[in-house]
Amino acid sequence: MSISHDDVGADLRRIVISGRLDIPGTDSVASRLVELTAAPRRAVVVDLSAVKFLASVGIGALIASAKAVKQRGGKMVLVVDENSTAMMSLEATGVDQLIPVFNSVADAERAALA
Repeated sequence: MSISHDDVGADLRRIVISGRLDIPGTDSVASRLVELTAAPRRAVVVDLSAVKFLASVGIGALIASAKAVKQRGGKMVLVVDENSTAMMSLEATGVDQLIPVFNSVADAERAALA
């Protein structure tokens, strides 16, 4: 499990998570995800393209982060490969209706900044 980020300009933060967002994986990155999404950036893109498995605990961490971003007036979006197991998990739980999901980083960044 790994998590990294890049700040793109003054308003956008791109966070990249790779590995498995199961219980051990989420435990290892959850506090860092909270910290990174709490930064004063208006737009946050979380790239899950390299996530191999997304469990309910990982989904919970994403929802909590999206709520925190929204409460401070920002917008969080996800980048997920459309045929991945992570996308199947997001669709099965309805999270794709709560947090906007995109196939490309460029589309996600445009939507987050809109």
